[in-house]
Order: sequence, then C-alpha cells, then structure tokens
Amino acid sequence: MEWRLRDFVNIRHPRSLSRGTAVALLVAGAIFMENLDGTVILTALPQMAKSFHVQPLDLNIGVSAYLLTLAALIPVSGWIADRFGIRTVFAAAIVLFTVASTLCGLCQTLPMFTLARILQGFGGAMMVPVGRLAVLRTTEKHELINAIATITWPGLAAPMLGPPLGGFIATYFSWHWIFYLNVPLGVAALLFALRLLPSGGEERGKPFDGVGFILTGTACFALIYGLELMSRDQTTRKTIGSTLLFTAAIWLVATLHAKRHAHPMMDLRALAIRSYRLTIWGGSFFRMATSSIPFLLPLLFQIGFGLNAFSSGLLVLAVFAGNIAMKPLTTPILRRFPFRSVLLVNGTMNALIIFGCALLGPKTPIPAIVALLFASGLTRSMQYSALNTLAFADVPEIWMSGANTLFNMTQQLSLAMGIALGAVALRIAGLWGPRAASGSISIGNFHSAFLIVGAVAVLVVLDALSLDRTAGDGVRRPRSVEVATEETA
Repeated sequence: MEWRLRDFVNIRHPRSLSRGTAVALLVAGAIFMENLDGTVILTALPQMAKSFHVQPLDLNIGVSAYLLTLAALIPVSGWIADRFGIRTVFAAAIVLFTVASTLCGLCQTLPMFTLARILQGFGGAMMVPVGRLAVLRTTEKHELINAIATITWPGLAAPMLGPPLGGFIATYFSWHWIFYLNVPLGVAALLFALRLLPSGGEERGKPFDGVGFILTGTACFALIYGLELMSRDQTTRKTIGSTLLFTAAIWLVATLHAKRHAHPMMDLRALAIRSYRLTIWGGSFFRMATSSIPFLLPLLFQIGFGLNAFSSGLLVLAVFAGNIAMKPLTTPILRRFPFRSVLLVNGTMNALIIFGCALLGPKTPIPAIVALLFASGLTRSMQYSALNTLAFADVPEIWMSGANTLFNMTQQLSLAMGIALGAVALRIAGLWGPRAASGSISIGNFHSAFLIVGAVAVLVVLDALSLDRTAGDGVRRPRSVEVATEETA
C-alpha cells in the first residue's frame, strides 16, 4: 500500500507532480481547513449558544478571540520559521490547530470555548503564513503562477462554503462535529508535511526583535479591535475615534522602529519594489471590498428581499461557482497578458459588478442575480490570483521571509476590515438614506452601501495604473522560454 501511495503522489521521484506542486496542494488543504473553520461556525451560533446557556451575540467573543490572536501573532511567524525551520513550525502548527479544534468540540462553557479558540489562533497564525513561505521556497519561479493559484482557491472557496456547511451540520448533526471534522484533516496534513517539506533551513543567528513584536502585535490587535467596535451599533463615536487614534499612533511608532532596526519583526524592505507595494496597498483595498460582499449580500437577500437563510446562502454560492469556473483559466490568462493589463481590466470589471449589486431588488429575476454573482466570482478569483502571484514575482530570495510575513499580516487585516467596511457602509448609508418602516435597514441603504464598497474597489485599479508593463514577467514565462532565452544569449 505504501508504494502505491508514494507512486500516486510522486513524492520522492516526481513524474507528473513536482515537489513544488505537491507542497502547494498540502498548503492549500491547510488554508482551506483554517478558512473554513473561521466561517463554518457562523450559522451554528444559535445552537452553540443554547448549548452554552448564553445569548447568540455573546458568542462573538469566541469569534473575535480567534481573529485577535491571529492578528497579534502573524507578525512573528516569519522569525519563528527562520529560527526553527519551516517543516518543524508548520507541523507543530497543524498539531496545535487540530488539538485546539478537538478542545473546541469538547467545550461546555463559553469561557472554555474562548480559550480553545485562542489556542486555535496560535496554530492558525503559524500554519498559513509558514505554509505560504514553504510554497515560495520550494517552487521554481516558472511554476509560481500555478502554485499561487492552487493556494489561492481554498481561501476563496471556504468563506462561501462555510455558512451553508455549518448550517447543515448544526441542523442534521451537532455543532461539535464542525470542529471534530478538523481531526482527520489535520492528521492527513501532518503526515504529508513530514514527508514533503525539507528539514533544516534554520537561521539561528537572527536576533528576536522583542520591541518590534510588542509594537506590531499591539498595532494589529488594536486595529482589529477598533474594527469590531465600528461594526457595533451601540459603540459611541468618541470610543471609535479614540481607539482608531491610538491604533494610528501605534502603527506609526511600529513603522519607525522597523525602519531603524537591523532585524525588524516587520520587515519593510520589499515595499521598495513597485509590484510588491501594489499588492500591499491596492491589494488591501481590493480584499476589503470583495470580503464585504459575502457580508452584505446575505443581509440584502434576507432583510431586503425577505428570503430565508438557506435560500440566501444558495444564491451566494453562485459566487463560489464563479471561483471554480475561473480556476482553469487563471494560469493561461496570467501567462498570456501582463499583470498590469489583467489588474486594470479585471479590476474595472470587478468594481462595475459591485456597482451592479446596487441595482438588485426584490423584483430582479433570480437568473439575473445568479449571473451577476457568478461574474463576481470570476473576477474575484482572477484578481486574487493575479495579486497573490505578483506579490512575490520580483522579490529576491533574501527578502522573501519578511515579505511573506508582511503580506500575510496585511491580508489578514484587510479581510477583517472588509466585514467592518460592509457594516460601516451600511451605517453611513443610514445617515443619508431613509430607514424602512419598521426601523430596520432599507433596500436603499444596501444600494448605497454597495456604491461605497464599489468606490473602494476602484482604488486598486487606480493604483495599478502606475505599474510597469514588465512587472512580474519573470514568473509569466514558461520554463522552456526561459531556457531558450538563456541558450540564445
């Protein structure tokens, strides 16, 4: 049986599957497991609250604890990977995440659940960033487009599959199985990690930036906490303002420290590269806009259209279908067209589709809604793959660890900011738009919110205008072309 499994995955002597591709598939599975875990519990909150003898809103602390732990610990993932080796850290993160998942399923009180979710956050903060770093270090430049497309897809699919899957498990089984399902996935990921990832690679001479860790972790924690406050109706403007002011001050101090320290926790050197800088700034605006859509659409369908949770979830799955349909086309498009052209054209289409959501109403035909959401999934998938590939296309190997840590940190923050963007857009829309007769959010408020989110999506297009046409060409050319070029020279 062992020789058949090894021959199937081609681990030792790859024939049809390279080591880089195998590592990408492994990391994709880990990303899917973590992202699914973050969204699958949303529809199971009422049942969990009943089990813990609390109100459903009280469980927000369990959701927030996980995100806050991720935000605070992601900055240190790069240093830990360099210090102890990618395979050791990635395997330990999988074990920790799996054990914490089991503890979540065994919890019987809200405090116990919150502590287990914090432990899960420790594992998640190491698992995904270190896994992405493993892909970058084991994949040749000419294979990077395929590898990045492989690890991007689970991050797009999991948020869409999570809510309906969680609702199905909670309805027909028990919410505990939401966490128990991670056990076989974690065991399989651990076995493949120990087989695929190379040992060694430690850099024991690199000092630990304790001050940078405290500053960066505090800044990330404060930002996520401030966004949580912004999404709550009962929070006063004074509280929000003071929290955001404190967050901005901490970020400023952390940035100044990173620029002056010889081995900073938050390595900013890669920001000197234009293509990488675009994926941080413009890419963050794109991720904010697109991650707010799965938040706004279900609310529109339930509050504005009067649909039930299951029906609204099925409509949102059209976005997931678009993600799947685009995946086979991603690599050919990125190899055929310059990154600048893809980001400009696809980014414009994505923004127009978000603006199109402002035209949806209860009388809009279902096929038209499905077609619009399907198109949203197509452009969303293409833009994510283009940005994630371009991020490391021009980054030298010596900067890769720091660039990966900064990218993962900003990605996690911008995704969390997307939920807050949707909530804030609705609150702003409520200030100038009329409320429904019952005092709830009106359809007009949702339309205004989509216009605000669409305007944010335009910012990545404006940022891409200054990108050079040759940016990322090193990963666009197939290996045969590179070899031919070298032989000609």
